[in-house]
Amino acid sequence: MEVKIKKLDPRAKLPRYGSPAAAGADLYALLDEPITVEPHATAVLHTGISAEIPEGNVGLVFARSSLGIKRGLAPANKVGVIDADYRGEIMVGLHNHSDAPQTVEPFERVAQLAIVPFIHADFTESEALSDTLRGEGGFGSTGRK
Repeated sequence: MEVKIKKLDPRAKLPRYGSPAAAGADLYALLDEPITVEPHATAVLHTGISAEIPEGNVGLVFARSSLGIKRGLAPANKVGVIDADYRGEIMVGLHNHSDAPQTVEPFERVAQLAIVPFIHADFTESEALSDTLRGEGGFGSTGRK
């Protein structure tokens, strides 16, 4: 599937997959100099790119496991959603969940972008829903193991 990427800044890097089987392509911080994200604070990082997500798909922005696990840096909104009709800059709100300041370097990989098909549902009001074994049980109702 072709996804057109527009560079909004000539220095911007196109998303790139880290391996042939990778589901997410790396997004790069477009910074003039390193920035420090203070503990429990959020910084909005530019990528310098916009995308034309094919209709029927969504761009999902996920954390990079190395940043999240090793440094406590992850998208502030957990998963970013890029709709097919959005043409603005892709930005990453990176939150520091750790107790230590974390520095992000220019052109560092800060998130990953997955292009995912979706179903656009027709929501209809109903007086009743079908029965299931689980029923209304939620938040741990199926047990821990």
